[in-house]
Amino acid sequence: MILTDEEQAMLDGSQGPVMAKIMKTVVTFGDTFGAERLVPLDHAVHLVTSFGMIGLDPVFDMMDEIIAAGIRTPEPFTCDPRPYDFEALPYDDDIKESVLKLYANQDRYEAQLLKLGLKDADSFSCASYLPEGGNTPKKGDVLAWAESSAAVFANSVLSAKTNRNSGVVELFCGILQKAPLFGLLTDEGRKADWLVEVKTSEKPNPQLLGSALGIKVVGDVPYLVGLDKFLGTEITDNVRDFLKDMGAASASNGAVGLYYVENLTPAAKDLGRSVLKEGYQTYVIDDAVLAQTYQNYPILWKDPDAQPTLAIIGCPHLSLSQIYSTVDRIDAELKKAGRQQVRLKTVLTSAPKIIAKFKEDKDAYARLLSLGLHLSHACSLMHMNNPVAAQYPVLTNSNKLRTYTTARFFMEPDVLHQIVYGDNASNEGQMEVKAVPGHGLPITIADHRPIK
Repeated sequence: MILTDEEQAMLDGSQGPVMAKIMKTVVTFGDTFGAERLVPLDHAVHLVTSFGMIGLDPVFDMMDEIIAAGIRTPEPFTCDPRPYDFEALPYDDDIKESVLKLYANQDRYEAQLLKLGLKDADSFSCASYLPEGGNTPKKGDVLAWAESSAAVFANSVLSAKTNRNSGVVELFCGILQKAPLFGLLTDEGRKADWLVEVKTSEKPNPQLLGSALGIKVVGDVPYLVGLDKFLGTEITDNVRDFLKDMGAASASNGAVGLYYVENLTPAAKDLGRSVLKEGYQTYVIDDAVLAQTYQNYPILWKDPDAQPTLAIIGCPHLSLSQIYSTVDRIDAELKKAGRQQVRLKTVLTSAPKIIAKFKEDKDAYARLLSLGLHLSHACSLMHMNNPVAAQYPVLTNSNKLRTYTTARFFMEPDVLHQIVYGDNASNEGQMEVKAVPGHGLPITIADHRPIK
């Protein structure tokens, strides 16, 4: 890379040996990806590493070294969710003991983060870009983020610019207030490799659509057409939530860092199909593609016919509107069944600040509790990556959680049925795929018969 005189001097030690090592790391990272130079950041960083896991002692020692040198980020940052929540998530003695051993450095690490520039003790969420999260970049802002679901949302829905950086590297960029110029920070790197035609007969499930998208394009940039037919042309709260979940699935089932939705996302509205590369490829996602995608998911439960012990809703973290809508749907299903509380322990995960805001609505929070639901600020992925917790049959509506853990993904009607009835009585025998109005396609439902 070509460095300015000031940057070269920093690399040579003008601001001390610790800052020189930070600069050397970022420069080496940039050189690895063919970066031209460093560019200034316009907005705070968001850290992906939120867990004080054993085996990462060199990271925590490095943090101490940075703190001892009096270095911190000029702009306060946010961080991914905490790895556990003993109040809301189910922990028997074996799980709790395993959690405390696995994340033995959690208190040490959180104290380090606060000294390095974490906004406050509640700034832990994978969706800190939401209005309540305090880290919402503007259109065109240059960022250095690493959390995949946050990076794809920032690039696509907010029209900011960030690469999918590595953990710790994004912290170093935040300290320097600079990032290497390559990839999704460049005009050429933001061009679309694929024209993806969405030709489903109904509004698709965002988690399933994102999964099919990521599996096909992997790390390329897709330009989606036909989705505005279902979502419209304005990013309302509901549309934002759809795009949030679709993007998270595409980033975890593949490695998508940016997508365009014709007539909807900001850059697609501004630039249209001019962002398509010469020689782009075309892919059609229809009902059959989604059905095949769903049917190909492996079942990682030890006993595929087991009764689930837990339902986790929210990965990435739920928005405020999603908490309300999820409670509404569960409440309606319970009333339909003539029941008052869920039969399966159900945890809704969201950001601490969103949970606090929801609790301000005392009636809504009382209703949530009366239904037997739980709110948690934890990272459901980190909870499930605990070796003891991973042995339990957990169901989820999150494709990201399915991808990285043993949790089993179900479409919304099946999730609701399991939560309300708790009798494993949703599908029977060979899965069949058919349309159910209002739930998207495909879903696996066959007259409320047992899951296989």
